[in-house]
Amino acid sequence: MTISQLKYLLAVAEYKNFTLAAEKSYVTQPTLSMQIQKLEEELGVKIFNRKKKPIEVTPIGQKIVEQAKLIVSESNRIVDIVDQQKGFIGGDFKLGIIPTIIPTLLPYFLKTYLKKYPKVNLIIEELTTEEIIKKLINGHIDAGIAATPLENSNITEKVLYYEPFVGFVSKSHRLFKKEFLYEEDLDINDILLLEDGHCFKDNIINLCNSIKSVNKQHFQLESGSIETLIKLSKEALGMTLLPYLHTLDLNEGDKKLLKPFTGTVPAREVSLIYHKSQLKLQLIDSLKSTIDSLIRGAIAFHDVKIISPIQKKRS
Repeated sequence: MTISQLKYLLAVAEYKNFTLAAEKSYVTQPTLSMQIQKLEEELGVKIFNRKKKPIEVTPIGQKIVEQAKLIVSESNRIVDIVDQQKGFIGGDFKLGIIPTIIPTLLPYFLKTYLKKYPKVNLIIEELTTEEIIKKLINGHIDAGIAATPLENSNITEKVLYYEPFVGFVSKSHRLFKKEFLYEEDLDINDILLLEDGHCFKDNIINLCNSIKSVNKQHFQLESGSIETLIKLSKEALGMTLLPYLHTLDLNEGDKKLLKPFTGTVPAREVSLIYHKSQLKLQLIDSLKSTIDSLIRGAIAFHDVKIISPIQKKRS
């Protein structure tokens, strides 16, 4: 039994297909199949039911898969332990970032981070929150940046910043004449949202669920990007709430449609998240310190009281 065989085993268990598992493992399909067969012969059991489409893990195979995850995970951490002891900041670091954060956050820290830590090979992937959590648990990425709290016992969260929401309304909207918005002005039936799978939507729903709805007859419309929500809002199809950093690059005309909140300002909590057994802590700390030093100055909310919608809901 080898670590390579266990890695192939985990790939087949995840993708339920030998060809795809081989592709993801960067080996040929015959090589992967042969190694899995050798492992089954050595153990004297069938790990996979190949007659099923997609391939199914047998009951005893499931127990073997769970143990293989532990063994492979621990073997991968040997290098991490040595690097941590030496204080070495380098090597591959796989980072997942949610779609509503990646376009605004990356320009602030990426160039500075790569210049400061040239030995780090930062591999960034755009993922939804659910995808990040799944990949963290499966060991496919090292860390993620997402809106929190997640309330997942397997995930550690380190808060990076609190990003205020800003109202975006057309000139014909009922709220346009208001200089500032209050939470009580919002109506969930009047807000354009991102489609399912985006934590931005969850943030807004959590905020609006704590507010009395004032218009039950209006339609709801969901889109796949913040840019689309802006265009729809300008067409007077509703209003939307934008994370503060998304407002900085708007043109002057669109900035006139922004309505900041006064009093308690709703915001989302953005955190660096990683599996509780992660050992690349020196890399995580280097990323957090770099973002901390750059992003806080870009968010001008020091003179207002901010509360995360999710936190408010839980309090």
